[in-house]
Amino acid sequence: MVTAGTEETQSRAVLDKAARENFPVAPFFLPRAWRDDLMAVYGYARLVDDIGDGDLPPGRDDARWLGLDPAATDDRLAMLDALEKDLRRIFDGDTPGHPLLRTLAPVVRARGLTPEPFLGLIEANRQDQRVRRYADYDELLAYCELSANPVGRLVLAITGTATPERIRHSDAVCTALQIVEHLQDVAEDLARDRIYLPADDMARFGVTEADLAAPTGGAQVRALVKYEAERARDLLNEGTPLVGSVHGRLKLLLAGFVAGGRAALAAVEAARYDVLAGAPKATKLGLLREVGSTLRREG
Repeated sequence: MVTAGTEETQSRAVLDKAARENFPVAPFFLPRAWRDDLMAVYGYARLVDDIGDGDLPPGRDDARWLGLDPAATDDRLAMLDALEKDLRRIFDGDTPGHPLLRTLAPVVRARGLTPEPFLGLIEANRQDQRVRRYADYDELLAYCELSANPVGRLVLAITGTATPERIRHSDAVCTALQIVEHLQDVAEDLARDRIYLPADDMARFGVTEADLAAPTGGAQVRALVKYEAERARDLLNEGTPLVGSVHGRLKLLLAGFVAGGRAALAAVEAARYDVLAGAPKATKLGLLREVGSTLRREG
């Protein structure tokens, strides 16, 4: 049995991680119903990523909640398969076993959400277990279609604002945010034996995997990171009209997403594109400035 105290502790951990994201997950100015629904979606997405990264908190009952032996916690593919099975219970009208999915279930039903975005996040994490390198930018974009774009589509669905054009702009923003996160976390990802820098770009800039393992980035690494950062900036610019297409508090939320990406890129630039010495992070002041700038451009 999952006790109320256990569920409360787990929710607190999710909220703590939400506070460390590059952009606000469910800020205070949104209607309470939106905040609750967005946090339920975030909790699910965080759970999927924690399983895929092997970052589940020790001592937590995730495997048991998903119907597995506790010894299966370290078997990431088995955990992801069990999570998908638990997720499908929601869409079959049954009650899932994991408390985060039980929180998600009423959101799915009330908002008429479809399974595809949720399944995409699981598949992205399955891919992380099989694919450690990306040959080119197109392969990376295909990965972002699974790992990032579903989140933006869920935000539009929850707020009742999804249109084909908004989804296209949202996909550009979400892919950009994913690429920026990869740039910030090059060293951390390499420690997991993952590289999200396209191999053909690495070759063009003369960057080897050994270069990425250095304590600081050399000239070639910095040039490569700058190139990928500009690609992310172009995607953000492509997706920014999303902000101007909506009104009210949703406009501010979406401006926060775009601004989070711009502020993170500014932090990478301020570090002179040396992402190996430490993950460059945006400051709160930098984020606020970018929010204001984005709103002025898209007002």
